Amino acid sequence: MTDSLIPRRAALALLNAVTIEHRLLSECAALLAPLDAPQRARAQRLALSVLRAAGRADRWLKPHLKKRPPVQVQNALRLGVVEIAEGAAPHGVVNDIVALLADSKRTAAFAPLANAVLRKGADLPQQWGKLALPQLPEWLRGPLREAWGNSAINAMERAHFRGAPLDLTVKADAAAWAEKLGGLLLPTGSVRLASAGQVSALAGYDTGAWWVQDAAAALPVKLLGDVRGLRALDLCAAPGGKTMQLANAGAQVTALDLSAGRLGRVAENLARTQLQAEAVQGDALEFATGGWDVIVLDAPCSATGTIRRHPDLPQARDGAEIGDLIDLQARMIDHALTLLAPGGRLLFCTCSLLPDEGEVQIEAALERHLGLRVEAPTAPFIEDDWRSPEGGLRLRPDYWPSLGGMDGFYMAVLRAS
Repeated sequence: MTDSLIPRRAALALLNAVTIEHRLLSECAALLAPLDAPQRARAQRLALSVLRAAGRADRWLKPHLKKRPPVQVQNALRLGVVEIAEGAAPHGVVNDIVALLADSKRTAAFAPLANAVLRKGADLPQQWGKLALPQLPEWLRGPLREAWGNSAINAMERAHFRGAPLDLTVKADAAAWAEKLGGLLLPTGSVRLASAGQVSALAGYDTGAWWVQDAAAALPVKLLGDVRGLRALDLCAAPGGKTMQLANAGAQVTALDLSAGRLGRVAENLARTQLQAEAVQGDALEFATGGWDVIVLDAPCSATGTIRRHPDLPQARDGAEIGDLIDLQARMIDHALTLLAPGGRLLFCTCSLLPDEGEVQIEAALERHLGLRVEAPTAPFIEDDWRSPEGGLRLRPDYWPSLGGMDGFYMAVLRAS
């Protein structure tokens, strides 16, 4: 087996897992286990590129196919099209795609078709940018169109197609680290790297000077202002970005998470960054210790705000779970409010683009709880377009287009009477 065939085979297996078995890439680690680190990285990059550009690849393929082939074959063709379009040597790509199809009884009959079709792609690098951008599936596009309008949806899809840079939250002196790493200091204080390569090889990783955290995900904790000395509870804490922010800001932090494995990641991140927090495994709805000055609830959600870095999500999910998530979020808000000290604050946030998982949740909570109010955020970096009528902030992937975008996020600070 050639060196190039190994990661391409793994990438195809990942694509099939997402599009046929409807698994998220994060659930497919076993498919990459036999590969060495560089092969794993390449397979993941290939799979992400194809998932991000699948709709565009299908547009190019359609006139070259009498009818759409089985999904496994379509994925192999997509892989070949995207690689050639992005500048890979066509001859090697075609040979490997043909070999991958020929190697399976299910797809061997389609190997000659792949050979014939992909050999027509010599001009793909020149034609690629002229093809229409991929669109979100209708289960998501419909609700987002209703919420934000066609223009916003088109802008979000452009942002999704571009992908995401790497953002870092720095413990101290972000400007100096931006210069040292050759990155950009964002208005909110995060450091953005356009092309980071291997994260663990970057300066400052071993010494725990920073951690990876999208700029939008780093904003909620910043809304709390000075938290020095406050007792803070981070519900649903893994992987620990907000826990580390709170600890770095001087709060006395307890990190709670249902999963022992995910809580282990929090502990690892705390150890690397040399920050202190108590880690507790437990169900957020059953946690009974009260008297917290600050509670952070980054609630389970559809994660639709993270598609520019997780293009597998629209294809692995169909929206069927969103109703249950909305109910869970409401119950978590209600329970978290019972754990606050008098005058304490609840920071609610979700990495969702759906108002039902953000703005609507806060409006409903205010109706359920007499005396509850939203604290209007006052941080100087907040842009007017981010503010939503009920008092929270709405971030979208099409914001900051000249800076590289941001994840979709909703956040609001609630103060109990």
